[in-house]
Amino acid sequence: MWCRLKLLKSLIICSVVLISAFAWAAPRQHVITFGQWMRVKLFIGPEENKVEEMKVRTLVVDGKLREFVTGDPHDVTDRVFVARRAYRLNDALPEDGKLRPEWKWQRGGWVMVDRSSGRVSQLNLPDFDPFYSTASWYRDYVAYCGISGGADRLYAVVYQLGFRKPVLHESIGKANLGDVPDAVCAAPAWQKQPARVTFEPLGSQKVSFTIHGHASELQPAQGEEEEPSQPQPQ
Repeated sequence: MWCRLKLLKSLIICSVVLISAFAWAAPRQHVITFGQWMRVKLFIGPEENKVEEMKVRTLVVDGKLREFVTGDPHDVTDRVFVARRAYRLNDALPEDGKLRPEWKWQRGGWVMVDRSSGRVSQLNLPDFDPFYSTASWYRDYVAYCGISGGADRLYAVVYQLGFRKPVLHESIGKANLGDVPDAVCAAPAWQKQPARVTFEPLGSQKVSFTIHGHASELQPAQGEEEEPSQPQPQ
């Protein structure tokens, strides 16, 4: 009888240990949700005296607010998606003597969200301008018109998330900046098989590039004689 009790006790202990081990090894399920849309004011123009409406909502991971986002998210894979960030900036001057911050909404860059890990990380997109650049996603590529640091040159940029570098960074003319967001360049248009993206800068002709993995090739303009294309230097 005593031996049976001892064996039963040992079996119970082993079962508890095994259940604990399985529970420890099981991956944690993260809950990622979006809040309700909110309408806010986006101030534009040199003096920020013009107002446009912008819709923002919260990005919540495991019940905690991680970011405010705007626009539609893009599913890169079944595990990873990207979303454009929005944030509030304190516009109060020190001499204003205000006790409370004077918040103004701004558009930011893009964040990448991993559903399996719950991690939210900011993407460092070269020459991406939160005011002027309009991103267009295809697979793990994002295409946009970038603005140089001196705000005088416009660049055709294609950044690949898996590569973590631009596979295309080509000057396409002068940057015609204005007071309206997203006005310097239309949203780049993608085509499949082969992957090709077309940029349309304000006041300039369209220019297309074919994307091959980590390389890109400039396409001849319509009506020009087609020559063997060569990868553009990065």
